[in-house]
Amino acid sequence: MRFTDSTFYPDVSPGYLVRVIHQMSVAAIDKTLAADGLTATQWMTLVSLYFDHADTCAGLARKMAHDKGAMTRLIDQMEANGWVTRQRDDADRRVVRLSLTEAGRAAAVAAKHKVIACWNGFLADWSDTEVEDLVKMLQRLRRTMEESDACAA
Repeated sequence: MRFTDSTFYPDVSPGYLVRVIHQMSVAAIDKTLAADGLTATQWMTLVSLYFDHADTCAGLARKMAHDKGAMTRLIDQMEANGWVTRQRDDADRRVVRLSLTEAGRAAAVAAKHKVIACWNGFLADWSDTEVEDLVKMLQRLRRTMEESDACAA
């Protein structure tokens, strides 16, 4: 299916659907992790650090599509909670590297199990093949978007 003026509306728009699904998942994860004193955004940051996706505020902001200023404030909170440490880079003192503390690693792992249960609940009536296909399609879309300049003016 290719979109046309007559076939493009919110319920079939990939952007709209992904955005709504993201908002719903963040709300569910916020609720799931509330008792642990974690938000979904904090958890995503912990996991990004845990899996070495980035090690600076700017890198995390890029990787997570998050505002740099908001990311700095988030890291401030996470540092105050004892989950993250900051350290100046030896080679370039302008760069501040982030790393998880032991408490941060423990929080990331504990939260991961709750998030897994949450997603397994959402996908309970999906077959393993359907879940695998969904993930493959989303990964393909991400790669296509990363490599494309289709929307360039």
